[in-house]
Amino acid sequence: MLYRDRRPLLVFLVPAFALMLVMLYYPFVLNIINSMFEIKGMAGEPQAFIGIQNYRDMFSDPTMAISIQNSLKMMGLTVIFQVGLALVLALMVDSIKKGQQFFRVVFFFPIVISATAIGLMFNLFYIRDGGMLNQILGLFGMDPVFWLDKSTAFTMVAIPVLWQYVGFYFVIVLTGLSSIPEDVYESAAIDGATGFKKTFYITLPLIRDVLITCATLSITGAIKVFDLPAVIVNNGKPNGLTYFLGTYMHNQTFVAGNIDYGSAIAVVIVLLGVIISQTVNRLLLRVGGEDA
Repeated sequence: MLYRDRRPLLVFLVPAFALMLVMLYYPFVLNIINSMFEIKGMAGEPQAFIGIQNYRDMFSDPTMAISIQNSLKMMGLTVIFQVGLALVLALMVDSIKKGQQFFRVVFFFPIVISATAIGLMFNLFYIRDGGMLNQILGLFGMDPVFWLDKSTAFTMVAIPVLWQYVGFYFVIVLTGLSSIPEDVYESAAIDGATGFKKTFYITLPLIRDVLITCATLSITGAIKVFDLPAVIVNNGKPNGLTYFLGTYMHNQTFVAGNIDYGSAIAVVIVLLGVIISQTVNRLLLRVGGEDA
């Protein structure tokens, strides 16, 4: 009865759809077109049609291989640490009766902070001369460490990226936990399900869809990560081993001026995000269905 007259819905749907066409789908189609033409410089015009040459060049580009490898590693880390740690924290907070709102605010607070500010803060931690970490090492008589060396740079970049969004997934999981009726737990307690058994056999199956959503969001977020790595390691430099797909795309587009190659990388980012997230989503749904 409420939506029998659907004309008022168009007032809200049409502007939103038009905005998505202009801000999302049109740039994506334009990226596909630009990736098939030779374009040099930000104000450059398409010079020649080169087809899929940019995509072929990716197979022989060692930096592109590093970018894909780092992005895939970050995807795995986000699922394990962001979603996993958020689940553990949510289970612990859900078990207490007082102070839940306090922990919600504390754990969610990093999301409110600008990624640039977080990147600059961690830069201060990692500075070789006078950085916080090296000051702590100095208290124990240890020599300063170059934290953004080739062997440790990826880890140092991954730490703030993973830390920033734990609170985001924590709030989502905690909201899913709060939606579980108490009657279910009471019935489970009568049957002898307490502690770990209650969590494993009752809680986790009931929030399976929430966890799948968090995993999908973490994967799509990791594949397009840009801001924190760009600030912490100067957009992948100086060693070039900390490039991600987002930072390498930015470097090729705005630094090197290869608009066509940068557009091709942007298309790859979108396709990888869609394919991997949908694959993981289907696998998790299938596994969850079999377990149920």
